[in-house]
Amino acid sequence: MKNFKGYLQSDGHPIYDAFEDGEDVCLCGCLAHIRRHIELCKEENLEYAMQGLKFIQDMYNVEYMADKQELPYEGRAELRQRLSKPMLDSFELWLKNTYPKVLKRSLMGKAIAYAYSLLPRMKPYLHDGRIFIDNNRCENALRPLVISRKNMLFCGNHEAAENTAIICSLLGSCKERGVNPREWLNDVISKLPYYLAPKSDRDLKELLPDVWRK
Repeated sequence: MKNFKGYLQSDGHPIYDAFEDGEDVCLCGCLAHIRRHIELCKEENLEYAMQGLKFIQDMYNVEYMADKQELPYEGRAELRQRLSKPMLDSFELWLKNTYPKVLKRSLMGKAIAYAYSLLPRMKPYLHDGRIFIDNNRCENALRPLVISRKNMLFCGNHEAAENTAIICSLLGSCKERGVNPREWLNDVISKLPYYLAPKSDRDLKELLPDVWRK
């Protein structure tokens, strides 16, 4: 990501701190990760956990409202400025006032410290409707690969594992482009001999799902 410019949305892993002071990269936080840490505190301190979760749920309700109204990016940003910004400010004040009342090494203390450190990264989403309130979509897209990692250990050899990864990537591209993987595979396999012929001047890129779909 050396030459990357734009919004970078992630959890609070320290590895992303490298972009903190960059001029070309704007770090965006994930409210789902903040929520997850507070959710884990229910058994330890139900009262404070429910207070924190209420602020977060209210901010998500604004997103549901924007989805229901099918607002464009500009409209979503305006709605966030009007409704979500006061909620985020109140949440920040609650974090600041609650932290001295809990043990720093308790689950709630750690959850509040985590949330408070990420609040500056939550603020960009208020101004740009293209930014999601969390990065759940990204994590959901990666989850099948994470679950499959152990299975990939038994591909037979390194080359077979690499081929499997390529096929999975292509099928994933089909899914993203709304292409039926079976239809795509049947068509591409039937055409490959003509593209791979010694004297063929055809470009294999024509068979990639996004081009094939057209």
